[in-house]
Amino acid sequence: MREFIVAIVGASGAVGEELIRILEEQNFPIRKLVPLASKRSVKKEISYKNQKIAIQETTHDIFKQEGVEIAFFSAGGSVSKEFAPSAAQAGAVVIDNTSYFRMQENIPLVVPEVNSEDIKLWKDSGIIANPNCSTIQMVQVLSPLHKKFNIKRVDVSTYQAVSGAGKKGMESLLKQTKQILQNEKIEDCGAFPYEIAFNLIPHIDVFLSDSYTKEEVKMIKESCKIMHSNFEISATCVRVPVLRSHSEAISIRFENEVSAKMIREVLSNAENVEVIDDIQNVKYPMPIIATNTDKTYVGRIRNDYFRKDTIHLFCVADQIRVGAATNAVRIAQKWIEILES
Repeated sequence: MREFIVAIVGASGAVGEELIRILEEQNFPIRKLVPLASKRSVKKEISYKNQKIAIQETTHDIFKQEGVEIAFFSAGGSVSKEFAPSAAQAGAVVIDNTSYFRMQENIPLVVPEVNSEDIKLWKDSGIIANPNCSTIQMVQVLSPLHKKFNIKRVDVSTYQAVSGAGKKGMESLLKQTKQILQNEKIEDCGAFPYEIAFNLIPHIDVFLSDSYTKEEVKMIKESCKIMHSNFEISATCVRVPVLRSHSEAISIRFENEVSAKMIREVLSNAENVEVIDDIQNVKYPMPIIATNTDKTYVGRIRNDYFRKDTIHLFCVADQIRVGAATNAVRIAQKWIEILES
């Protein structure tokens, strides 16, 4: 099998570190790994397959100098805006994990289980966008159901872990929890506008003029682009005091009457989705189950009391893996398949 020169921009960050771990776990065909970050991270080292590799500074020329063929970007939208075009111009396929390119018309936005055929559009710009973490797990569930039963409307409430705010988010929760347990006053809320320990915050990203947050609008618009659909979606996104893995309560209205049994059957056969829905034995998806895995877990599947065309369910996925790094690697794997076909 052909091997590739792979760069990771943001190699010292949480998603970058997870990318490196997944590439190693899956024995991704790498001839040379090029970890990149900002100037302050230069000379730090990352570990890959029992070797230490020095981080280099992200520059416009580094991609051509190193002969990079696949470039994963996970260092923030401003970095992707500045450097991703240079990587693409140097001949690399860019797989971008920020929001910067997602809704641009000529950029494919991909969840491989849902719209892998869109990867073929990468040549227009050299860039493939990785969706928002909460969007990815939701469309993995919605797509097979839409294909089978035709969705008319979705209402989702998210319960998003603090790791969605990066390392600073996790540090904030741990520090505040310790302070509260020691009866200390919390002076610094860290990554959040209010204390997050023993609390929840119905506010992720900035508020827009229509009173939705940017995170909620991402879920709406990205889902429609990925699924090539136009059914109604509304989202409410909430930050909760969980370290890792996002949860979502989803209500789905279909064109016709459906049953919970029918939904379970479809999702049981969906790619990278696992149904845990055994209420007799008190088994259902939770963040503690999803963390450090590459599956999206679904349970609490039940019919609406009043509408025979509506189903409610609960899904959980590790948003650093499924919602970011794993999805990016799966995009790269599909891109290689297309390249070699």
